[in-house]
Amino acid sequence: MNRIRQERIKKHVESCKFATIKELHDLFPDVSLMTLHRDLSALEEMGVVTKYRGGVRSVRQADDLEFNIRMKENNTGKMSMVKKAMKLLHPKSSIFLDASTSNLMLARNLPDMELNITTISPNIAIELCRLTNSTVNLCGGTMNPRTLSVSGANTMSILENINIDLAFIGVSGCSAEAGFTCGTEADMLIKRLIIKKARTSVVMCGADKFKRIMPFTFASISDVDYIISDEPLPEDFIKQKGNSGAIIL
Repeated sequence: MNRIRQERIKKHVESCKFATIKELHDLFPDVSLMTLHRDLSALEEMGVVTKYRGGVRSVRQADDLEFNIRMKENNTGKMSMVKKAMKLLHPKSSIFLDASTSNLMLARNLPDMELNITTISPNIAIELCRLTNSTVNLCGGTMNPRTLSVSGANTMSILENINIDLAFIGVSGCSAEAGFTCGTEADMLIKRLIIKKARTSVVMCGADKFKRIMPFTFASISDVDYIISDEPLPEDFIKQKGNSGAIIL
């Protein structure tokens, strides 16, 4: 019976892209919440769904979830990655933060040191206004309301003309075969450009992202200098890394 129920849950989540625990419990009122959570854990182990606080989402989405939903996911893991990222910071550096939720958490915890910070995220720029010793540059461009980021020709033009010492780049999905992936072509173009321009590129990749593959690959393992995760990387990913030179934190 549990396999039949799990298959129904799988089809519902894939159809709706995400579902709350309450919504799923309404679909199966005769099933306890504990049993429902066990079903969701089993589906997550199969790589079908990813859990976040209060719900689950399908791993087969064509694009990224809305920013406010992603902000509820794996915050403990994000904080773990932020602590590792801050060890790479040096005063008077020029750094780049893309519009990932990991970078928003990094912005909230950045020490008030002399930095030149560029971002494509208006809400990250606002968060950085608390700093008195840093210069904050917000790129212009076309706003994406789902990801709360800007992109387009104007954005690319600005990024082409800046120098970056250290770039922190978020990931929507990752696998040993596909590399680091994201949900839109515009996001892919920005991430590729930043990795090419930055003296040091740092990918922020939570363990939950290793269960997803998004439509656009923006980098392979050998393209980046550091990989920061909140848990040990999968064995196949470590084998793929080989002698690429990327440092895992």
